[in-house]
Amino acid sequence: MKKKTIALVILLVIISIILCGCMTEAEKVSHNVSKEADLFNVTRRVTVINARSDTPLLEIIGNLSVQHSSGDIDIIVEVGPGQYKKHFVRLNSWTIYVVEDISGAYVDKYHYEVNILPEMIIPITFTQDR
Repeated sequence: MKKKTIALVILLVIISIILCGCMTEAEKVSHNVSKEADLFNVTRRVTVINARSDTPLLEIIGNLSVQHSSGDIDIIVEVGPGQYKKHFVRLNSWTIYVVEDISGAYVDKYHYEVNILPEMIIPITFTQDR
């Protein structure tokens, strides 16, 4: 009985490891494009439309990030080096929005980056008492 339990646990671990790596190419690209947009490297257009009257209510174009919260969208726009503005749009049953990727993003599915921030590492001193 114990051998079966161990074998079952090992099998479940192997299956979970295999399934974790099953990301499609489209999912990888979508993740990378979203990441580039959130880093303000992609020019996008957000249009908020009154769906009842087909009237555009707001349009924002620029290097921006769109965050979704309950019933709202938060739009953070880069307006200069280190300068940002945040806009809040309240959505209701008659309001919709569209986010368009205007400039496109170059993403490399094989690229990865490791950033070590030395200011975040706490120095440790080792001492030995005898």
